[in-house]
Amino acid sequence: MNKLDILAQIGDMKEIEYRNTLALTSIIELLLEKNIISREDISKKAEELDRIAFLETGRT
Repeated sequence: MNKLDILAQIGDMKEIEYRNTLALTSIIELLLEKNIISREDISKKAEELDRIAFLETGRT
C-alpha cells in the first residue's frame, strides 16, 4: 500500500466520521426539541458509559 492509498483511506475515514457525527447530533437535537430527553439525561448516560468503558479497558 503506498502513501497515496493511505491518504485516500484517511480522507474516507474523516468523511465517515463527519457523517456519523452529523447523524448523531441531528438525532440528539431532535430528541431534545421534542422533549423526549434532556441534556442532563445525555450527560448522565455519557458519564455512565465512559465509566463502563474505563473499567472494561482496565485503565488505571
